[in-house]
Amino acid sequence: QVQLVESGGGLVQAGGSLRLSCAASGRTFSSEVMGWFRQAPGKEREFVAAINWSGFNTDYASSVKGRFTISRDNAKNTVYLQMNSLKLEDTAVYYCAADPSASSWYSRRYPPEYNYWGQGTQVTVSS
Repeated sequence: QVQLVESGGGLVQAGGSLRLSCAASGRTFSSEVMGWFRQAPGKEREFVAAINWSGFNTDYASSVKGRFTISRDNAKNTVYLQMNSLKLEDTAVYYCAADPSASSWYSRRYPPEYNYWGQGTQVTVSS
């Protein structure tokens, strides 16, 4: 069983930066994959980024590649999402997700591929 809690959301101007955190507790595995998703009002939840346990394997949605960076600190059991050059279309509720049963790395871009989810944190980008 894994519990996830996101934090760090808020209001930021276009072109600015924000760092999200996801603190994990409970049972985890060395093969665990962590991901970030986002959901805008009236839209489907969409993939943002994913990372494996070691942090050496990462994947990004084309819409955020080059602007966002996913990382993790296993000593703190925390995953981060550094968001730079924010755009108005980045406005959404951002969710942290975990797949502790992952046996190998591959691009996990769909919600059903994850077992646990956080409560979400709001990110609002203004002009």
